[in-house]
Amino acid sequence: MPLVAIVLAALAVGFEQVLQWRFGTMGIIAFVALTVGIKARNGLLSGIGAVVLVLLLAQPG
Repeated sequence: MPLVAIVLAALAVGFEQVLQWRFGTMGIIAFVALTVGIKARNGLLSGIGAVVLVLLLAQPG
């Protein structure tokens, strides 16, 4: 079990670093809003985070 937790934490940190590198601060804010909204079962917050991430991914170039 601890090995799985370490691997998942490493993947999460890696994903956050990719978001930071590719989309900057707004990508991190959107990712945090999405994860906090999902954990808190808050549809509005997770929806906002998801929409912002989609908008960032849909940007040309």
